Amino acid sequence: MAEADGATAAPRPNPDPDDVTWIEPPRCPECGALVRVYPTSYDRWVSLATVELPAKDVPAAFRWRLTRVPDRSPIPTDIVAVRVRGIDPLPSEPVVPAHRMLCVPE
Repeated sequence: MAEADGATAAPRPNPDPDDVTWIEPPRCPECGALVRVYPTSYDRWVSLATVELPAKDVPAAFRWRLTRVPDRSPIPTDIVAVRVRGIDPLPSEPVVPAHRMLCVPE
């Protein structure tokens, strides 16, 4: 399932709590573009684009949403990426495309 969804990214490194150096955002090794790496709802990691696009501009195989992990705290504690399946979003509804849809190797 992870391969079909493109959820094959490496997990983000856990920073040392005592380290105060700047953490650079991850970049795609193929094209060098900035990516957002999120855990999926099935314990894998996926590289997502840094922009949201309307669902009509993103093929169904590349549509993702970011959702909070349900908890009792009003402060978001963790966000996971969930593939958009089952019910198609409205054409104007924003979705986050998988980076592999936008990746153009140099």
